[in-house]
Amino acid sequence: MINALFAARPERWETYEAPLKAAFIANGLKVDLRQDFAPEDVDYIVYAPNSGVQDFRPYTRCKAVLNLWAGVEKITGNETLTQPLCRMVDPGLTQSMVEWVTGHVLRYHLEIDRSVALQDRWQPYVPPLAEERPVTILGLGALGHACAKALTQLGFPVSGWSRTAKDLPDVTCHHGSGGLKPALANAQIVVLLLPDTPQTENILNARSLGLLPQGARLINPGRGPLIDDTALLAALDSGQIDHATLDVFRVEPLPHDHPYWAHPRVTVTPHIAAETRPLTASRVIAENIRRGEAGEDFVHVVDRERGY
Repeated sequence: MINALFAARPERWETYEAPLKAAFIANGLKVDLRQDFAPEDVDYIVYAPNSGVQDFRPYTRCKAVLNLWAGVEKITGNETLTQPLCRMVDPGLTQSMVEWVTGHVLRYHLEIDRSVALQDRWQPYVPPLAEERPVTILGLGALGHACAKALTQLGFPVSGWSRTAKDLPDVTCHHGSGGLKPALANAQIVVLLLPDTPQTENILNARSLGLLPQGARLINPGRGPLIDDTALLAALDSGQIDHATLDVFRVEPLPHDHPYWAHPRVTVTPHIAAETRPLTASRVIAENIRRGEAGEDFVHVVDRERGY
């Protein structure tokens, strides 16, 4: 019998218990899944970073910590964690991110906000074709790749930027410190899908926002610290950035007195772009446990130095 500790908020147990057990059975695994094991008896930890488990030293038998979240920035710095850490790459989460990003890119492209605002008068407007609207995606991991693919299929010219070199079909790929300027140079819409690391914090700041064409639009479903908030507000006030749709923030929920709430050029959404889906995420967890028991390499292992 394999002992798996479910270490997440109590309310998540009701959501995940049945799909996890079904996924274990489908993979031919005999797993005792519980919320309360003696640490020395645990083989795997199904984990959320906001759980009560923060000291991993007692879990001497644990083979891997399997994260339920796509983001791992809240756990990578935990010095007690010496076991392999696997981040969540969930097909359901990926699909929801693609739908959310595509929806807001099309909202900007088709000037839907303009139509909504002009409900009291007839003022025709013909948007350009998608091929005339360059989009840049900062971050070309699993989520960025999937969004880029969807947007290229709609006809948008897509550029991307990543820390290391990538080669994606139909995407103009840039990388490294020298690649950010050309990635932003002609972007009418920018989508942020980078991880939160010391290297990516404030990647959109006064300097980099100034590299964009005047009137560019910004979409951030990635991580709040990717943006220098003060610089973005200044860019919005000056018209350098026409509008920003923000789903993630440094402090969540976004405080009621934050300037974003009242700014006419900002759309705030409450961290809803993508959510881990229990059914599909459970299959990812089960596959990694199967791999661990078979002596195979885990998938989606986090590189602690890179932070993702």
